This record gives sequence, structure tokens and C-alpha cells, in this order.
Amino acid sequence: MSTLRELKGRIGSVTSNEKITGAMKMISSAKMHRAEADLKRLLPFRQQIETIIGNLLSADAEFSSPLTEAAADVRRVTFVVLGSDDGLCGGYNINIFKGLMAAIADARSAWGDDVEITIVPIGRKLTKASRKLNDPKISVRTLTDANSKTGGEGVRLFTDALCDLFTHGDTDRVDLLYMNFQSVSRQRLRREQYLPVDPSTLTSEGVKAICRPCIFEPDAPTIFRSVLPMYLLAVMQEVFTENRASEQAARIMAMQSANDNAKSLLEQLQLEYNKLRQQSITTELLDILGGQVKN
Repeated sequence: MSTLRELKGRIGSVTSNEKITGAMKMISSAKMHRAEADLKRLLPFRQQIETIIGNLLSADAEFSSPLTEAAADVRRVTFVVLGSDDGLCGGYNINIFKGLMAAIADARSAWGDDVEITIVPIGRKLTKASRKLNDPKISVRTLTDANSKTGGEGVRLFTDALCDLFTHGDTDRVDLLYMNFQSVSRQRLRREQYLPVDPSTLTSEGVKAICRPCIFEPDAPTIFRSVLPMYLLAVMQEVFTENRASEQAARIMAMQSANDNAKSLLEQLQLEYNKLRQQSITTELLDILGGQVKN
């Protein structure tokens, strides 16, 4: 049976943990809001690029780029999977890894069991999990020093490395797997084709509606080949930012759950402490009364 001193120590420990999880929740909330603001700042850049591409596609011209050339027979597939470098975010990385396993199964179903699969993990947690896969047809590759916190120039270097991987014929297809940020309580796993670029996905319906006839200088195909890498960079920047926002949102929910559990445990310990204290006081009173009766 626990003593009053032991219970008091446990109550102090739980109270301290509750304060820590509360502070971590506030920090994650601030980081998530910062990532949300970054997403809003990226939106005009991507919309402008999509408008330019929409105007190009509406012109009467033939467009070609090494980044849009699909392989006749897909034999090598690359999955870029984004997770976190740090823990304490619930099942965030576990859900992404499950999605990666499902994507690998889909790839083998579509192109055969002999398809070579390369995993490019972003984030220490997924890198560690991917390296544990014991499959001769699956390899793990690191292109740059990019991690879950990478932004700006690091994202550009990573995008250039992926494009070089594709244009040099080292892979036939590149897919992205990441958590699409929707709200604090909801992040949805998304898988999308990154390379080769599908022209039908380059512009949204809203962008197509505002496209107008333009005169292109030097010519539409040249501008298309120049703008397409910018579009890929905008997509990758958005994906990295969504990954950061989703990670912090998952950490907020994990810390909230831990905080709720700590409060529940604290109430139970406090009740047990009060009962034991009351029992101790009652015992002391009975001893006092018993001593007076003997006298």
C-alpha cells in the first residue's frame, strides 16, 4: 500500500509532466501556425506559375520537356516519403510508413514484382524505418542533406537532384508520399505522381478560366521548358511546408492526449491521497481517544 509520502511524490511528478506537455503543445502550436503562414505565402507564387503554364498550354503549339517524357515500360520507381526528425507526435510516422508499404504493394501490382524500388526518406524516423526493410528489390537512397526542417535553398537542391535522377534515366517515375495538412485534428496521407509531369495536372480549373491569348517571346515551347522546373520547385516547397505543418499538428494532438491523461491520473492520485490522509487522521484520533479512556 502506498504511503502519503509516495503519493505526494507521484502527484508532484504527474503535475510536472502535465506542465511540460502543456508547454510542448504551445510550442508546437506556434510552429504549426508559422508553417500555415508559409503555405499562404507560397500560394501566390504557385498560382502565378500555373497561370503562365495555363496561357502556354492554351496556345497552338507543341510542348515537350525531358521532365514530361514517360517511360514506355516502368522498371524503376522512386518514392519520396516525408516524415519527421523528432518523436512525440503520436502515430504520425507510423501512418506514413504504412502508406509507403501500401504504395510499394501497388507499384508491384501495376508493374510486376521485379520492379526496382528506391525510397528517398525525408526525416530521421522514416530513414531509420526504411533501412530496416529486408528486400533485395528495395533500396534506400539519400540525395542531399534535406530533412523535415529544410526550406528555401535546401528544397531547391533536393528538387534539382530529383530532376537529375529522372532525366539521367536512373528512375522511370517519382512519387511523393506526405501528410496533407487540412486542420489541427485532420491530416490526410497523400500520394501523387511528381515525375514525369502529367500536363493535365499542371493547371487548376480556376486558372484555366482566367487564361487569355498571349504573345510569347522567344517562343512558347522555350518558355514552357524554363517554367516547368519552377512549377516542380513550387510543388516541392509546398509539400515540405505541409509536412512541417502536419507534423506539428500531430504533435499538438499527442500532447493534448498526454495532458488529458495526466489530468485524469492526477485526479485519481489526489483522491487516493485524500482517502489515505483521512484514514491516517482517523487512526491518530482513535489512538488519542483510546489513550484517554485508559487513563
